[in-house]
Formats: sequence, structure tokens, C-alpha cells
Amino acid sequence: MHKILVLTDLHITPPGELIIGLDPAERLSRVLDAMRAAHADADHLLILGDLVHYGTAEEYARLRGLLRDLPWPTTFMMGNHDDRDTFCATFPRAGLDANGFVQSRITLPHAHILCLDTLAPDAKPRHSGFLCADRMDWLRTELARAPGTPKIVALHHPPFVTGFDGMDRIGLVNRAEVIETLQACADVRLVIAGHIHRTIMASAGGLPMAVFKSPCHQMPLQLGAGTSGLSIDESGAYGLLLVGPDGDICVHTEDVAAHKAAILDDIASK
Repeated sequence: MHKILVLTDLHITPPGELIIGLDPAERLSRVLDAMRAAHADADHLLILGDLVHYGTAEEYARLRGLLRDLPWPTTFMMGNHDDRDTFCATFPRAGLDANGFVQSRITLPHAHILCLDTLAPDAKPRHSGFLCADRMDWLRTELARAPGTPKIVALHHPPFVTGFDGMDRIGLVNRAEVIETLQACADVRLVIAGHIHRTIMASAGGLPMAVFKSPCHQMPLQLGAGTSGLSIDESGAYGLLLVGPDGDICVHTEDVAAHKAAILDDIASK
């Protein structure tokens, strides 16, 4: 089994600036410590975008310090709070496609992970995601590569309606095109995303989808809310994918509370 760690929506701010009273850097550090303690043997770390809050060089420099000396190879994606040029200046080794988008393929022995860049500063409404013709061409090319190899598709904006009206309003603009493209490839086994700050499991176009929580602040379960600004102080979290030799995938999520809970071994209670 190959173990892939997943983070999304880090929202690192300048030092001293909080989000709903929380320090995103402190929350991320707490989650990273938990990940190191439990999963130092993981094969890869995916970070699905919204790496920082304002897209500034100061924030990306702070993020780089927080991620120093990680035990896993790390792949970054862009979210609506990111700035592509500023990110690339701070992380010059990030995977770029031929058109300069932060898109890359992770090749596992038994699966490919396709990492997409949905950042679209000119999309309407603001903070929406979009995959332009060049990025869609890249996706189609990668989906066609190595027929029969299971594919996991990762992106920031979920390509489906979540029921959070405010967040769906700033969702993936061309999600119907993306779903149609993914449906045309029999190798797609799972789509993973962030953006919502909540654990969500879904099926869209017959494809399994998973959305992961943030290490920092979460979305309260207020379906139909017309705003995208609702946040709640719940435990930070990370995700974990187990990819088997037959291409089967198991999805886990783990909350990281402020205080470590004791793990009791009581066979009689199971």
C-alpha cells in the first residue's frame, strides 16, 4: 500500500495576523507534528491550494519555513487565495507544465496522481476556479497516458455542487466540462479537492469525490448559506490516501485536537 498525505487550505497569514482568532501557522505546525509522529513513512504529501491567505511573498516565505525538513516529497497546487508568480518565485522547484501552470503528475508504481491548477484570478465571480483550454489539454493528455493505470485527480475547487450556496457560487466555473472529461477516462478512480474547509464525500457524474478539511478553520454545516465567509473553530485536520497494488483507494481523514487523546486498548469493548 502506498500512503499519500493530503493537506489543503493552509491560509498562512503574515506574522501576528489571525483568522477568527486562530493563527494558521500555529495550527499547521500542530498538524504537521501529528503527521510526522504517525506517518513518517508516507510516500508523498499533496497540498491542494490556498497555501497562503493574501498571496504575498512574506506569507510564502513563512510557509517555506514551516515546511522545512519535511520527511516527504511534497507537491503543491494553487487555490483561489494564491498568487502563481509569487509562489513560483519562493518555490522555484515546484512542478510546472509547459504553459507555466502549477500542474504535475505523480507516478506511483500502481497509479498516477494528476495535480491540477484551478487558480483563475480573472474568473467571475472572484475566487471561482477555472481550467482554461491549455490546462484542459494537459489533463486530457495525462488521462490518456498509460491506459489501464488507475488515475487520481487532485484540484483545489471541487467539480460538483456541495450544497453550500456561497461556496458553490465561487466553485469551479467549468465543472461540467471537467466531469465530462473525467467520465471519458475509464481509469479515473477518485477526485480529491479542498476549498470548502469540510470533510465531504460525494459522487458526481458517477465518479467518487472527496473534499478535505483545513488545518486551520472549518466550514460550519449550514447548507444553503449564501455567504462564503462562514468559519468555525474546530480541530484542524489532514487526509490520508492508501493506494493498493490493484489501484484500490481508501480515504481517511484525521482531526488534530489541541490536546492529544489517549488511545485505549480495550478488546472487550469492540
